Amino acid sequence: MADVVGIETDRGPWVAALLGAGYQVYAINPMQVARYRERHSTSGAKSDRGDAHVLAEIVRLDRAHHRVLTPDSELVEAIKVLARVHQNLIWIRQRHANQLRSMLREFYPAALAAFDDLAGRDALAVLAAAPTPAAGRALSVETITELLRQAGRRRYLTTTAVKIYQALHAEYLQALPQIADAYGASTSALVSILIEMSRQITTVEDRVVTHLSRHPEDKIYLSQPGLGHVLAARVLAEFGDAPGRYTTSKARRNYAGTSPITRASGKKTLVLSRYVHNKRLTNALYQQAFAALTGSPGARAYYDSLRARDIGHHDALRRVSNRLVGILHGCLRHGTVYDEATAWPPPKKDQQAGS
Repeated sequence: MADVVGIETDRGPWVAALLGAGYQVYAINPMQVARYRERHSTSGAKSDRGDAHVLAEIVRLDRAHHRVLTPDSELVEAIKVLARVHQNLIWIRQRHANQLRSMLREFYPAALAAFDDLAGRDALAVLAAAPTPAAGRALSVETITELLRQAGRRRYLTTTAVKIYQALHAEYLQALPQIADAYGASTSALVSILIEMSRQITTVEDRVVTHLSRHPEDKIYLSQPGLGHVLAARVLAEFGDAPGRYTTSKARRNYAGTSPITRASGKKTLVLSRYVHNKRLTNALYQQAFAALTGSPGARAYYDSLRARDIGHHDALRRVSNRLVGILHGCLRHGTVYDEATAWPPPKKDQQAGS
């Protein structure tokens, strides 16, 4: 038993050190540990010593019901770090964009009418040059066109510039001059942060793509409908590449959180989606399913058949995602790239679409 360890996380220096030393590591979900703790005491008392005892009891008595942790390759660990940082930066940028939107609503509503995406290159280029309503009204169509060109826009330059010009010159209630200047300084600060964050997101994304291209299974992931380089890297990073981790398609679906769970009591049976899952992986698979509706005729036909049965949009996408995870598992198992005809064979007449 000296070589078996129970711990409440599946990553970090401690886990890497334990695996490197040859220990069998069982990563136990903290929720499961809490339920085991109630077996030993109902008082609600909690301590590090008590938790260590509970973890030791789990791996001593019930480790057959848990999965031993198998390490991923060093490359996948690196991809996971980069993919998660990339996603975190996007989330942080969106929070700053929401702050900017809230600020502009107070003193610069014309900017909200001019730009749908405040974190986009057009909005950032114009707001950097004109952070106040007065500065916005001072911009000419030619100046706006040049700002858009410098920001990287190549198509519909004049049309877009005219639209922005008209929005910035529309009549709105104005804030007092000193207040508008204060808001303008704050807007400039947020715009500068967003510009730098967009630059860093692009830099990290390039690193993600480079690392993904080095993985031996990158072509299999990129062949899946709805997976571009970023989503493929996220899915690979969250699934990992440890051999034998997912013995069946069901095991991979369960980990992904796309397979349903059944709650039955007496004559009542409910089929629900899983509420405990890897949220980053589920988010990536949901985006894949949505993108696959336009990239895969089979996925689209399956989605339409679900909607025809009055199944809601989100539930239908979850079921499409569940099928796509099974298809990915088959491709990885056999070492083959995605094939539309093999993945979505014509359904038999007596076969009903399932989840």
